[in-house]
Amino acid sequence: MSFVFMNELDKFVVVFIDDILVYSKNEEEHEDHLRTVLTRLREHQLYAKFSKCAFWLREVSFLGHILSEKGVAVDPSKVEDVLNWKQPETVTEIRSFLGLAGYYRRFIKDFSKTAKPMTSLTKKNAKYLWDPKCEEAFTSLKKSLTSAPVLLAQPDVTKPFDVYCDASGNGLGCVLMQEGRVIAYASRQLRKHEANYATHDLELAAVVHALKIWRHYLLGNTCHIYTDHKSLKYILTQPELNMRQRRWLELIKDYDLEIHYHPGKANVVADALSRRAHCHMLEVRPTARVICCEIDEIEVITEQMAELYSLIIEPTIKEQIIAAQKQDKSMAYIREGINEEKRACFTLDDQGVLWFKGRLVVPRDMELRKKILDEAHTSMFTIHPGSNKMYQDLKQKFWWTRMKREIAKYVSECDVCRRVKADHLKPAGMLQPLAVPSWKWEDIHMDFIVGLPRTQKGYDSIWVIIDRLTKSAHFIPVKTIYHAKTYAELYIARIVSLHGVPRSITSDRGSLFVSRFWEHLQTALGTTLIREFCIPSANQRAKSRG
Repeated sequence: MSFVFMNELDKFVVVFIDDILVYSKNEEEHEDHLRTVLTRLREHQLYAKFSKCAFWLREVSFLGHILSEKGVAVDPSKVEDVLNWKQPETVTEIRSFLGLAGYYRRFIKDFSKTAKPMTSLTKKNAKYLWDPKCEEAFTSLKKSLTSAPVLLAQPDVTKPFDVYCDASGNGLGCVLMQEGRVIAYASRQLRKHEANYATHDLELAAVVHALKIWRHYLLGNTCHIYTDHKSLKYILTQPELNMRQRRWLELIKDYDLEIHYHPGKANVVADALSRRAHCHMLEVRPTARVICCEIDEIEVITEQMAELYSLIIEPTIKEQIIAAQKQDKSMAYIREGINEEKRACFTLDDQGVLWFKGRLVVPRDMELRKKILDEAHTSMFTIHPGSNKMYQDLKQKFWWTRMKREIAKYVSECDVCRRVKADHLKPAGMLQPLAVPSWKWEDIHMDFIVGLPRTQKGYDSIWVIIDRLTKSAHFIPVKTIYHAKTYAELYIARIVSLHGVPRSITSDRGSLFVSRFWEHLQTALGTTLIREFCIPSANQRAKSRG
């Protein structure tokens, strides 16, 4: 049937198996449409039984819906079956009820959240226990169907769409509207891995969910996204994104949309999934973190939520950094050469404070840096983030040399993280012995002995090179300032010229052995580099000689 009405589908004809629905804007247009449909049936020798046909209707029941000039509504005859449904006694009966009720989920606001107590009983290995929450969900769904709104059936694609999105710890919810009229509701429960998402990612997931399910409405048309998460306004211009956000951003950029901040109190459309405060701050204790003194920027604590009994006023972190900058000699050196081209990234403000690309420069004060790291990692507002998350947060405000390395070291030494967080690395396997070479100086080991007293000629290290088969060794005095090219010349002169080109070299991951020059040299010589290990015992022969 779809093939017969190929040219008329979605213009003025809807076909479902053998049911044909013809819709028009006015009577004159409807007459032409009917004539076209009947002509198509005649051309393909198809017959419509007159007793089953209905013409010139202002309201029609089609696929469980009532269609009229007002919009789309639920068919009362179908809803009656749901209202008369007895309390489910098995998982199969629950699935049957949810299947019928779910057919009308576009009419029910927050369907997934309401049905969650019942859907949890359908999970594998779940114990069947019909409790008051399930009874409440069962009754609420039946009540929602009786009061389902009339949805806008034919939105105007020349006018913009409005999408209201929200997220919570239970699920995602969104509403599609146009000029104040609801077109459809949509919601779903969170998947297991999504329960670990940060608030920012959950709110963004709600937007992506809306764009996916209403793609046929929104793609190619202007739409306005309303969310109660303010930071989403800047998602399109945010410089630092994780891989998940980048993937979602590719989908978002397919649409002509604009994201607006809609406060939670004003977001009454998707408010059932909006967050409410679950805690009340009774006191800010004297041990409160000093960074959190600037609490007005967070816009979380209001007079209704907090009652301040005691508060110690201490210098803010910014004031402490400014004071430390004045005492740091290296900061004075940077100030003197700030006009040089190589220091173009540094700037001084009117108060003489040093900045790096808009970020406050933290001097080499280890106590001050530790205080910043403590606040970013162990405060009640951060809850022990990983090194990458912590770095992304701190780099927005602060800068110092080797900042990322210090943060990674700090997090790796956190006792709480080491005890509580799961280890995502695969367990190390058993050490595998290296094969016994078939000829001398065919496979060799090498390492360095460093930290020795400097000789009169300037040597301060020894390069140890050992044959794996005979255990004979070369001890070559070297300097730590040597470049890879110098080591290559020594290697050719002291090893290759005497013993030939080895088949493989086993070493650790020292800077020499991972340099591109060293790799290119060994590739040209036809030698295989072995450095897959991460423990000293894997290169024990060279180390034991040291």
